[in-house]
Amino acid sequence: MNPSYSYGGGYTATADRTRTLFGQVMWLVAATAGFFALGGYAGRNLTEGWAFGSFIAAFILLIAIRFAVSRAPALGTALLFAVGFLLGLAMAPVLTFYASTNPQVLWQSGGATALFIAGFGAAGWATRRDLAVVGRVCFWALVALIVFGIVLIFVQVPGGELIYSILGLVIFAGLTMFDFQRLRQSKGMDSAPLIAASIFLDALNVFLFFLRIFGGGGGRD
Repeated sequence: MNPSYSYGGGYTATADRTRTLFGQVMWLVAATAGFFALGGYAGRNLTEGWAFGSFIAAFILLIAIRFAVSRAPALGTALLFAVGFLLGLAMAPVLTFYASTNPQVLWQSGGATALFIAGFGAAGWATRRDLAVVGRVCFWALVALIVFGIVLIFVQVPGGELIYSILGLVIFAGLTMFDFQRLRQSKGMDSAPLIAASIFLDALNVFLFFLRIFGGGGGRD
C-alpha cells in the first residue's frame, strides 16, 4: 500500500469530518437563533418576573445539555432549541422596548454581531496557536465583568455602561476565537450541541453588548 496515499486518505477523511461538524454546528446555531427570535416574539407582553423565570429555566437546561449529549444527542439538540426559546422569552422585554422606541438599534446590533462573530470566529478557526489559555483568562475576566456589572447597579460610574460593554466585547472576542478553535479540533459529532450552545451564547452576549452601545444603555431603564 502506498504510504502517501494512506496519509492523504486519512487527511481527507479528517477534513470531511471537520467540515461536516462545522456545518452541523452552524445549522444548530442558526436554528437556535430562530427559536430565540420566536421566543422574543411570543414573550413581547411578558412581565419581567416571567422573563426572569425563563432565564433561570434556560440556565438549568444549559447544564442539562452537558449530561444529555453523551447519552442522547437528539435530546441535547431539543434542549438547545428550548434554551434558545427560553432566552428569547427572557430577553423579550428588552427587545420589545427597542422595537417600540428605536428599532434601528436592533438592526445595527444584529449586523455588528454578525460581522464580529464572523471575524473573530474565522481568526479562531485559522490560528494554529493553542487558545486554551485565552479561554481560561476570558472565563475569569467574564466573572470579574459580572461583578463589575453588579457594582454598576448600585454605584454610578462615569461612562460605566460603555466601559462595561467594551470590556465585554473584548472578552467575548477571545471566547469566540476559543470556541471556533474548539470546533475545528473536535473529533465527534456528539459534541455539536455543546459547541453550538457556546457559540450561540457568544453571539447573544455580543448582540446585547452592541445593543447597550448603540442604544445608550436605555434598555435597562
